[in-house]
Amino acid sequence: MSIIKRNPENPILTKKDIPYPVATVYNAAVTKFDGKYLMLFRSNLLNGRSIIGLAESEDGYHFKTGKEPFLVPNTDGPFGVYEEYGVEDPRITKIDDVYYITYSIYSRFGVRNALAGTRDFESVEKLAMITQADCRNVVLFPQRFNGLYVRLDRPHLDINPWGIWISYSPDLVYWGHSRALINPVHYHWDETKMGPGAPPILTRWGWINIFHAAYSTINSTIYRLGVALHDKDDPSKVLGVADEWILEPEEIYETTGYVPNVVFTCAAIPEPDGSIKIYWGAADSVMCMGEAQISDLVELCLKHPREAL
Repeated sequence: MSIIKRNPENPILTKKDIPYPVATVYNAAVTKFDGKYLMLFRSNLLNGRSIIGLAESEDGYHFKTGKEPFLVPNTDGPFGVYEEYGVEDPRITKIDDVYYITYSIYSRFGVRNALAGTRDFESVEKLAMITQADCRNVVLFPQRFNGLYVRLDRPHLDINPWGIWISYSPDLVYWGHSRALINPVHYHWDETKMGPGAPPILTRWGWINIFHAAYSTINSTIYRLGVALHDKDDPSKVLGVADEWILEPEEIYETTGYVPNVVFTCAAIPEPDGSIKIYWGAADSVMCMGEAQISDLVELCLKHPREAL
């Protein structure tokens, strides 16, 4: 049985809910803003390229979408060159009074990550491109450590399985002091690759890092969700990586779709009662969500761990 209890109303958002033509709705960021839950979701247009839309909810379960996309590729300027194939897979992190959005951008030169910011979710400013090609899945910690911003990401590497790295920045634009933190394990459910999912969440035990990982079979590649725990004061210190996955594709909307057998998260929201809402794209086609207990996730990391590297 999964440690995450699925919402019985899944999927919570599909292409039928969007007032403009799209083929998919998935891999959404979610945050709380002004008493509501706001979702930034990825959609493929009917030409196959990606944009990011906006939806809002009073309860975190039922979302209503805006009439227009929220973030679309630039067609000129420095961003235009690198966003020509689409903007994808956003994450939202509030730092001070700004909601920072990290997102993947695709072009003929490959995939890299960009940073945008908003204070009101009515206007958004693209701030910088913060990685070279090829790198994906940038998530920001919501505070500074010793005066530096910190992120997790996933570079593409041929010499080593794709794993989770940590980097530091004085200004959110220039990043360095990078090092590997968590690697896939041979003949394990995360063997093929892994990467950060939801932005890290602070608990009394440390930072919860809900990540995605893939395992390739003779039939397909299966994307599942896992969890790790990082030290409160030094996020480069991994306290435990759960040996078991916390969610795998099981329902028809997860096993069948644009890309079968995928659950992929970009967002998790902790609640005052100790629960956590986890949002995931299913089969690269629809948005779903479920709930878990934070203490259960922590216990899995500390009592049933595997080696980080």
